[in-house]
Amino acid sequence: MIIGTAGHIDHGKTSLVKALTGVDADRLPEEKARGITLDLGYAYTPLPNGNTLGFIDVPGHEKLIHNMLAGATGIDFLLLVIAADDGPMPQTREHLAIADLLGIRHGAVALTKCDAVDATREAAAEVEILALLAGTGLAGAPVFHVSAKSGAGIAELHAHLASAAGEQPQSTAAGRFRLAIDRCFTLSGIGTVVTGTVFSGSVQVGDTLTVSPPGFNTRVRSLHAQDKPAESGHAGQRVALNLAGDFLREAIKRGMWALAPKLHLPLDRFSAMLRLSREETAALRHWTPVHVHLGAEHITGRVALLEGDTLAPGAEALAEILLDRPLCCVIGDRFILRDTSASRTLGGGRVLDIFPPSRHKRAPARLEALKLAAAGAPSAVLAHSLANSPAGVLLERFAQAWNLADDDAARLAGDLELIHIDTRDGRHGFSPAGWASLGEKLTAALAAEHERAPDMLGAEHERLRRLTLPTLPRAAFDRLVDEALAAGRIAQTSSWLHLPEHRVTLAPADRDLWATLAPLLSAEPYQPPRVRDIAKATGVAEDSVRALMKRVARTGKLYPVALDHYFTDAAVDSLATIAEELNREHGAVRAADLRDRIGGGRKVAIHILEFFDRIGYTRRVRDERNARDEHRLRESAAPRQWII
Repeated sequence: MIIGTAGHIDHGKTSLVKALTGVDADRLPEEKARGITLDLGYAYTPLPNGNTLGFIDVPGHEKLIHNMLAGATGIDFLLLVIAADDGPMPQTREHLAIADLLGIRHGAVALTKCDAVDATREAAAEVEILALLAGTGLAGAPVFHVSAKSGAGIAELHAHLASAAGEQPQSTAAGRFRLAIDRCFTLSGIGTVVTGTVFSGSVQVGDTLTVSPPGFNTRVRSLHAQDKPAESGHAGQRVALNLAGDFLREAIKRGMWALAPKLHLPLDRFSAMLRLSREETAALRHWTPVHVHLGAEHITGRVALLEGDTLAPGAEALAEILLDRPLCCVIGDRFILRDTSASRTLGGGRVLDIFPPSRHKRAPARLEALKLAAAGAPSAVLAHSLANSPAGVLLERFAQAWNLADDDAARLAGDLELIHIDTRDGRHGFSPAGWASLGEKLTAALAAEHERAPDMLGAEHERLRRLTLPTLPRAAFDRLVDEALAAGRIAQTSSWLHLPEHRVTLAPADRDLWATLAPLLSAEPYQPPRVRDIAKATGVAEDSVRALMKRVARTGKLYPVALDHYFTDAAVDSLATIAEELNREHGAVRAADLRDRIGGGRKVAIHILEFFDRIGYTRRVRDERNARDEHRLRESAAPRQWII
């Protein structure tokens, strides 16, 4: 169990820790010279059952709250220290308010310096303490009357702490490893050492970690857990890591994280549930500049309220915290906000989302998702996200945000019976209902396209994706199309996707004009006249002929072999057969051989072969072509359809 001290300056926190552990937590020469704690101190004491109590001794001076906060966010148990002669003082109240905002619900009070006051003052001090604790998370916490000087009450307090450690829920190794670095130093012959509280997961000697936000990788050469050499450490322990890697000692600072590489996700904003301190006298306004304390980090930023424009003292609201430089966090992390002068604590809260959207932040569905996250149920949040994200949910990112281990993430997806699709960005998940809805959107988009353009055969693959859902990953859309084709809900002709019952028909005027022009193309199928020649021969305007040819091509009866040069489907089918025959006879298809077979000039033969190259029927190798096996003639008697 990690125990954090709290209380006003000169109330005897460090002396009390020394009386409990035998360790002087003041490690800096300035601290010993001045007799006050300036930075975090650490001490440990073993228990009979083999466990160890770890103490984080914090400074009590009002100007050192930033150091106090660096140690407070990772503690399990608060030891509030109040001197009997002074009673509760300003920093007593602020430290208690911080603990309350951090959600610390386990603790005890040490009424120190009882040897320096009479019984009346001692009793009065306890009354003041009970009034102070009322309404906080430590209401009802036991009060121990102690004296670090005489040793009175120390044994009873130590016994209570040992008992509380036994009742403390055992920390699990759930989630990936995260250690909030609160100290970094170099030891001769050993190298760089970082210390901190493990927030989640476990670590072993030899593991590779990332120091974040900088993002450089390190290897754990050795480690200490709870001040003892160990092969591993886990959540709920104070751990020291001896790190090896290609980095400078000066690159690691308090506030950084040593964590599993997959959790290296520096961010400059997060969504949260924010509570304003009840000690505040005015409401918090939208876009208020603040100091943010999370883990051991201290960053400036702003508060963007998501529910209203002000937050009343003691009230809670959803908010987005925007940071002036990146940090790392996951859902559930606690944080504290202080004012711009860093002179008072404004409030605190809990991280609810580390991937907030850039738009529609106050949409009802978005606020509902955050409230579900506040309830701490990832399954409910995932189900809600699936229902409100037609393009699916990126499962790895969801697992990273909640710091779920692979097994836990897989179990969660299995419970919801998700459909998994691997995309370029990672694995996307879809609920069965959401996937079925996408299938309906697909067919509805095709029906709308047929109604809009009845003279079109259908929609090409990418266009149909945009019509269905532009944000849908291409891999997901490919599978959606494959399933729809296999089920017969849609059909494909060449590169066109369409409803099975859809048929392209020309308008009556187009049919009449086509009946006039078609014989000109069929007369010389391998050398049909170009658009301008047809216009001259018939007296029809060239633009009208060109537009008609494009519309007929959509029906599959014509193909644009070259610019303004259309061949009938029968001619293209016959030319493909000839190309296959030439390939078998000569081992390749050459323009000269094709010209000799069909007559006419070499230029037309080259245009035909270039057309076959474009549609993938042949592959050009220098001046020759090879027919591709996968594009052999179909056995069907129906004319062949080509990608155009």
